[in-house]
Formats: sequence, structure tokens, C-alpha cells
Amino acid sequence: MKVSAASLDDIPAQVAKTTGKVSGIVIDDTAVTPKYVVGLDPARELAIIYQIAKKSLFNKLLILSPAALVLGYFAPWAITPILMLGGAYLCFEGYEKVHSLFSKHPEVQPESEQMQAITPEELEKERVAGAVRTDIILSAEIMAIAYSQVAKSALVNQIIVMLAVAVFITVAVYGFVGLIVKADDIGLHLAENTDSPATQKFGRGIVKFMPHFLRILSYVGTAAMLWVGAEIIAHGIPFTSHLLDDLEQALASLPAVAWLAKALACGIGGLALGFLIDQIVRLVKKVMPGQKEG
Repeated sequence: MKVSAASLDDIPAQVAKTTGKVSGIVIDDTAVTPKYVVGLDPARELAIIYQIAKKSLFNKLLILSPAALVLGYFAPWAITPILMLGGAYLCFEGYEKVHSLFSKHPEVQPESEQMQAITPEELEKERVAGAVRTDIILSAEIMAIAYSQVAKSALVNQIIVMLAVAVFITVAVYGFVGLIVKADDIGLHLAENTDSPATQKFGRGIVKFMPHFLRILSYVGTAAMLWVGAEIIAHGIPFTSHLLDDLEQALASLPAVAWLAKALACGIGGLALGFLIDQIVRLVKKVMPGQKEG
């Protein structure tokens, strides 16, 4: 009984440690989600975020967590390759986002024109489906990393920690996303419906600041995608894992510089890997019949 109680007492610490380990992916998830409600009816924003959050939690609790536990028991060797595949996908997506910032495709219709071709209901379903596809990759990474942190713990601890991480991260991410997308409405309400000049000024400041904040957040999300994806892959390869460890140890006296150097190295590596994957995808599309280069 004493051993069990002590083991259960460790759960909050394990949840906190695991949450810290997946912080980069959480930043990425938080940064990429707001774009899925851009251009839609503001009255539907929270409902759309709720749909995404509900499906994200369902995937974490009923698909990804059990899958990680089963793989961890029967085929623990498969977890690292799966993580690395997910990391490669993040690098590819990150590179695509960076590439789109520096290239123009005049043959592609502006998004506003594309929106006119489908009904608002169809667009909403399309956006939710796209958000869930991206989220399931990030959620799979989160739950696999969560399992790796408790792999040597008792089964009960593994289950409790993974479920707690799934619920906590989903609520935190989508709660914050909901606050972000409604911040301009809050600012507008403060600016128009209060008698205090200071409050009105604060509300107008929120309205003016949010477009810049969302733009910065999208850049942070892209950077986090490259950094997290490359770090996952690097830790799956002994040589590159040792290189990252050596880099951290060399700058151990300057923790902030060590973190920045590691993130920068992973970001550059992720961008290079994303470029390589993009070239492979383009080559496959050229050689496969019926495929067109995107």
C-alpha cells in the first residue's frame, strides 16, 4: 500500500515533466490552430474550436494513448521510428510554410476566391478536417513522448499520466486558442461598451495588436514545427543525439544560450530536411502517372 501510494504521489511530477518535454509541440499546436477559423463567421469561431478540441481529445484518449501503450508493451522498438516519421512530417510542413512565404504562385486562386466556390458549411467542415489532420500528427507526437517518459513506470501510472497529459494539454491548447481568436471581440466590447477612457483605449489597443500577434504566432508555430521535428529525428539517431548533447554541455554555463543554440541548430536542420523531403515528393509526383506537381 505504501509503495502504491508513493507511486501515485509521483504522478503530478511525471505529468509536469512530460508537459515540459512536449512544450515545443504544444506551442506549434497553439500557433497553427487559429488559422483554421480565419475568414469564417465570427459567431462560429468558438463552435469550430470546440469541434477540433473534441476530436483532438477523442484521438488522444481513445486511439493514440492505447496505441502507445500497446506498442510500448508488444513492440517498444517501433515507437522511435514512428516518432521520427512524425518529425519528418513536421519538417516537411514547416518547410512548406517557409517556402510559401518567399514564393508566389499566380496560377493559384486567392483563398477568398476559393471560398466562394463552396458553401460556408462546407468550408467549415473542410477547415475542421484540416485542423484535425494536423492535430493528430502533433497529438501522436505528444502521446508517444508522454509514453517515453513513463515507459518504466507501473502500468497504472502510465495510464493515469497519459490520460492526464491528454486532458491537460487539450484543455490548455484549445482554451488558449479560443481566447486568441476572440481577443479582438473582447477588445471591441471594451472599446465600445465602457465609460472608462482608459478601458476604451485598452480595448482599441487589443484590436490593433491582435493581427500582429497572430502573424507573429504563425511564425513562431512554423519555427517550432521545424525545431521540434528535427529534434525528434536527431534524438532517434545516436550520432546527432550526441552532437546535440555535446552542444548543450559546451554551453551549460549559459542555459539560455544553450537552448537558443540547440533550437537554432534543429531549426536549420529541420528546414534542410524539409527541403529534401519536398524534392522527393515532387520527384514522386513527376514519375507517378496521374499525379501533378503541387
